Amino acid sequence: MQLKDKDMDIKNSARLSYQPVDKSDHEFLFQLDQDPEVMRYINGGKVTAMEDIINVSIPRLYQYKTAEKGWGLWKVTVLATQQEIGWILVRPMDFFSADPIWHDIELGWRFMRSTWGKGYATEAAIHIQQALAKRSENKVFSAVAMPENTGSIAVMKKMGMEYIKTYIHKDSQLGDTAAVLYRMQNTSAQKSPT
Repeated sequence: MQLKDKDMDIKNSARLSYQPVDKSDHEFLFQLDQDPEVMRYINGGKVTAMEDIINVSIPRLYQYKTAEKGWGLWKVTVLATQQEIGWILVRPMDFFSADPIWHDIELGWRFMRSTWGKGYATEAAIHIQQALAKRSENKVFSAVAMPENTGSIAVMKKMGMEYIKTYIHKDSQLGDTAAVLYRMQNTSAQKSPT
């Protein structure tokens, strides 16, 4: 996908590169959602049909995708092998509610099971959060997970996020489910330029 001049570009981190996901990535999104373990803490382990990727997931992505702000899904690729291993979600918190929180950026992630335990999700989440932190309108970063999803919660803690609450998370696509909310302030946006 060609980036326009005003689109946010996220440079490579130590082991990974980042590209915005678009409609042409339907096969990548489908393959990622075919492992019941990957989907375990999303929908109880149900794999996603290709027609749902095309007719539900991609249109949903395009509702919040805003290239110049960095909102959307960022495909994560291993530099050494060019293997596409997962994505990082970026969008305002409560985007699909009546009252989105525009200054609070939700970060999420989904990675292939073969890459778990290698620090890729942490590297990618921290790198993307730091790139987004340069935008002063992003005052807060948040992440949500099921309480038993210890892998995702570990990533949140490594990012420097702190536990805020356990609550019922409402989602039009996935339904209502118990969740934990973690959050961090954007300290970069509060510093005065030198």
